[in-house]
Amino acid sequence: MELFDYSLFASAIRMVSPILLAALGGALCARVGIFNVGLEGLILAGAFSAIVGNYYSGSVIIAVLTGAFGGVLVSLLFGLATIKFKANPIVAGIAINFLVLGLTTFGLRAIFQVKGAFYDKDMTGLPKWDLPLIENIPVVGNLLSGHSPLVYTAFIAAILLYVFLFKTVVGFRILAVGKNEAAARSLGLNVTVLQYGAIVASGVLCGLAGAQLSLGQVTMFTEGMTAGRGFIALVAMMLGGSHPIGMIGSSLLFGLMDALSIRLQGFSMPTQFTAMLPYVITIIAMFFLKDRGLESQASGQQSSR
Repeated sequence: MELFDYSLFASAIRMVSPILLAALGGALCARVGIFNVGLEGLILAGAFSAIVGNYYSGSVIIAVLTGAFGGVLVSLLFGLATIKFKANPIVAGIAINFLVLGLTTFGLRAIFQVKGAFYDKDMTGLPKWDLPLIENIPVVGNLLSGHSPLVYTAFIAAILLYVFLFKTVVGFRILAVGKNEAAARSLGLNVTVLQYGAIVASGVLCGLAGAQLSLGQVTMFTEGMTAGRGFIALVAMMLGGSHPIGMIGSSLLFGLMDALSIRLQGFSMPTQFTAMLPYVITIIAMFFLKDRGLESQASGQQSSR
């Protein structure tokens, strides 16, 4: 078995989608001056909601929509705490993470009467799409074809978010809110509506990330199955400077480390060691680039005081 081959990079592309989708959601919140630490909880809510939707409907489409809806519900709770009641976003985000972890654990017992994990052999996961023409290209086809729809959705969402933020009027208004909330209000912008809109969109993206986790990779739900991906998405957001194109690159790095950690298990390396790899890279990235991506957030908070 080779350590680096085409299948490793194809696996990295598949694993990058939950991180990229959540990072995009976090960037939207950061652009309106709210640092969303609750991405972990939003992803977990989406993963559990998608499994519930799939179990009761038998439809993958409804399951994905249910996952997105679950993410939106939790994001609205976060928005209510931070926008309406002026709670500290970091404290509220951590509370959301613990709340969803407890709720999904309780939901496993209440809905499925199981502990730890739920799997149903009759459930159908997300389909794999073979891209016409591209799948026949020798190298590119192996990398880009044969992924679930949400993998392609993640990259398309990044491009669309770039166009939205930097090429549309509403996007410029969102950027204005993040730069200086007080100045944005003085110009007559409805800051509250823009902030709620960004948080809801973040919930949709994180819900889709969760659906990819529970339906696109393993077709099951386990307690705490996000395994820190929400926090990795925060780091990817900061490394990318909250810029959609930059976040594609940083998310690909973490996706590659995730895929590499699984590949190393095939070389008889201890699972405990290989599982640490994505988080070690995260700590190293935070150490060298700890201020990147937070500068605009800090300036926005200072100017709004």
